Formats: sequence, structure tokens, C-alpha cells
Amino acid sequence: MMPLTIYPLLLPLIGGVLLLLARFGGLKLQRALSFLLTSGLVFIAVLLLQTAMDNSPQVYALGNWVAPYGIVLVLDQLSALMVLMTSVLAIGALWYAMSTGMDAKGSHFHVLFQIQLFGLNGAFMTGDVFNLFVFFEVLLLASYGLMLHGSGRLRTKAGLQYVVINLIGSTLFLFAVGALYGILGTLNIADMAVKVSQLPESEHAVVAAAGLLLLLVFGIKAAIFPLYLWLPQAYANASAPVAALFAIMTKVGLYAIIRVHGTVFGETAQDLAFYYIPWILGFGLVTMLLAALGVMASRGLREQVAYLVLTSVATLLIGIGLNTEAGLSATLYYLIHSTLMAGGFFLLADMIARGRGHFHDRFDSGPMMHRAVLLGGTFMFVAVAMTGVPPLSGFFGKVLILSAALTSDWFGWILATVLVSGLLMIIALARSGSLLFYHTQPHIESDGERCNRNAYVAVAFLLAVSPLLVIFATPVTALTDSIAQQLQQPMLYIETVLGTPAVTG
Repeated sequence: MMPLTIYPLLLPLIGGVLLLLARFGGLKLQRALSFLLTSGLVFIAVLLLQTAMDNSPQVYALGNWVAPYGIVLVLDQLSALMVLMTSVLAIGALWYAMSTGMDAKGSHFHVLFQIQLFGLNGAFMTGDVFNLFVFFEVLLLASYGLMLHGSGRLRTKAGLQYVVINLIGSTLFLFAVGALYGILGTLNIADMAVKVSQLPESEHAVVAAAGLLLLLVFGIKAAIFPLYLWLPQAYANASAPVAALFAIMTKVGLYAIIRVHGTVFGETAQDLAFYYIPWILGFGLVTMLLAALGVMASRGLREQVAYLVLTSVATLLIGIGLNTEAGLSATLYYLIHSTLMAGGFFLLADMIARGRGHFHDRFDSGPMMHRAVLLGGTFMFVAVAMTGVPPLSGFFGKVLILSAALTSDWFGWILATVLVSGLLMIIALARSGSLLFYHTQPHIESDGERCNRNAYVAVAFLLAVSPLLVIFATPVTALTDSIAQQLQQPMLYIETVLGTPAVTG
């Protein structure tokens, strides 16, 4: 029997092929199959996390070719958490797509959706840099199709920008991978860490340069300053379920930084140990300030949500940049909050836009929409959570990060940046809510859609994470503490990957 580690990849891959064949059976069959597959992925992800929490990292060698020569999948606590978050976000986005009929506005939505999940899960589970590149390409190819799903001039324009910037990123990724392989002779992450620990001093500079080039590539994926300009328009113009699923895309870049740089350039990397950390922290602070200004300057709600995604990326960068166990734990708590809340906010923004008719999501005074109290109350709930105002999870996440930063030399800058950006976001979202829900024009007859109850279920499902993270703060922080503790022991990961023998008998 195959180990559980391979199933997060097999299920969406086989599902994608089945859905391609199922299109001859009609949309209902595709929907039923897609929802069943994604629900199954949630179930498997829960089992994966349970397994990862109870055991040391587990390695699955594809074709029984062991590391560093073969392709290996590695299940540890961090990869299990990322797979679980991806599947939960996916089930909410998929339900919304089916409830609103967005999946019917183009070909192969469900096929691309499953292939996207295959690429995401592969990126979280792979144990070598080259296959990280391959899975990046798989998820990007699927995302190109999903980005353009439903067509439209602005969507096509934003999609082309998205494609171009990611093609540049992929090219740079190959350059970085080639340079590292040329020096180290391996691309297995664990083996790279061993080779860097034995590297002669004369080759430190070129490996450091290649590592920074790789950091640049991950920065493009994560949308770090000054590489984030593609994100606001791409996310704002994508269809709502696609934008919700894309909330995990920036986290792939952040995950890659933690996994690759945290392992290869960890404490055993001689003079190169953690040399990238000041870059992470500095760019995180700048990204946060500029993203907060973008939140204020946004002309529509979906664009504003896209800039809020950037502020969450910046907050996570600061947590990673602290480079402590407490900082990583706080980062992971905020990662769960920000990913699922951003996904839910994209869906809510779409419901508001549909309810306002031709006013769409622009910040113009429009007619009263159907179920305005429900949608307005939900907007206020999300605004409180996303801006970090008590008592929801955004506040707790930021407090945890600030607490972890108390011993940092950068604490003054971090505190000032978080407070100023938080204030700017509060002002911006208060203005947005006022324009959308209070300064309405009752004499204008609305041509908007009625509130879709089934679609609202997906919104409520994703937004429920915020109170749950507060109510279950103790077990959740125990979980993130355990993951952070494991990440602070890179030798455990390295020895497990390189020490796992081939299966015999």
C-alpha cells in the first residue's frame, strides 16, 4: 500500500484527468466529481497533519530512488499544514464557483482547478529545488487558464501582465538553479545544506549571489516590494473564486523561503548562515507601508482586498525575518488567519459587487443592495479581522509577532510600521464601508442581483476561521509552536531525507 504522503498529489492529478473525460457527461457531473475530489483532499490533509504531528518527517522516494539522486516527497509538520490550508481554501472557493455559476463561464474550469491543487501540493511536498521549479510551472500554467476564465478586457490585460512577470520569474529561477547546481552538484534541499556547510570560502560569494537570485524569484511569487506591482490588478480582475484560491499563491513564495533558504542557509552554512534575513525584514517593512498606502488609494473593493493581501504578506515577512522560534510560530498563526480571511473577503467583495449592479465594487455612492444588513455586517467583521483590531484573530496574530519582536534590534521600526499601516488600513476600510453601505442613494432603483444564500455559505465558511482561531487559540498556538520548533531543527529534516533507505523486499 502506498504511503499517505503521495495522495495529495495523486488525487488532484487523477481527478484532473477524470474531469477532462467527465465533461462529456455535462456540468453537473463535473461539479459533483470536483466537489467529491476536493472534499477527499480535505480529509487526506487532516490525516497528513495528524501523521506529521505524531511522527518525525516522512520521506517518500518516487520509483524507490532515494535522495539525493531520486525525487523525494517530504511530509513534515509545515508541509502538512500548508496542504490542509490549501484544501480548505479550495473547498470554499469551489462551492462559491458552483453556487454562482462562475464555473460555467468557460471551458475546463474544474480540470484547471484540480491541476492547480496538484501544483500547489507538489510545491509544498517536494524535497528538491528542481521539482519545486516544476511544480511552480504546473501551478502557474493552471493559474494562467483560471486567471483568464470568464474572459473580459480588463481580465485579459491583467492576465497578460501576470503571465509576463511569471515567465520572467521562471527564467530567473532556472538561472539560479543552474548556478547552484554548477557549484554544489546537487539540487536536493537537504543535500544542498550539507554541501554548503562544507563549501570552501572562495565559493561563498557565488553561492550567496545565486541564493539571492533564488530569493528574488520567491519574492516575485510572494509579491514582495518592489516585485508586487503585478498582484493588485491580477487579483482584482480575476473571477472571485479564482482570486480566493490565489490567496494561497503568495504563501507558496513565503513557504519556499522558509523551506529552501531556512534549510540551505541555516545555522550550518558557515559565513552564509542566515545572510538573507536582513533583506527579508527590510523588504517586509517597506512592503507593508506601500501596501497600506495602496489600500487607501484603491478605487474599488476587490483592488482593496488585493492590497490587503500584500499587507498580510508583509506581516508574514516580518515574522520570518525575526528568525526565532517564537517569530516563526507567530508567523504561522497569522498565515492561517490571513490566507483564509483573504479568500473569504474576495468572495464577499464579489457578492457586494453583484448586489450593487452596474456600480459594481467601485467606491461610489449607489443604491441600497439586497440583504445590505447581512453583507454590511459581514464586511465590518472582515474589516475588524483584517486590520488587526480586537477581538478577532488578526489582532492576536499581530500581537504574537510584536511580542516575538521585542528582543529584535529592529523592534522600533517594526512597531512603528505595524501601527502606522494598521491605522491607514482602518481609515481606508471605514471609508469603504461608509461609501458602500451608509451613503446610499435610496431613490436609485437597484439593478443588482439578490443575495445568493448558497454563495454566502462559502463566505461564512472561510471567515469562520477568525473566531475559531481566537476560541481555540491555545491548541492552535501549540500546533504552530510545534511546527516552529521542528523548523528550528534543520538537522532533523536533513538527516531524515538523506538517511531514508530504499524499500526492500
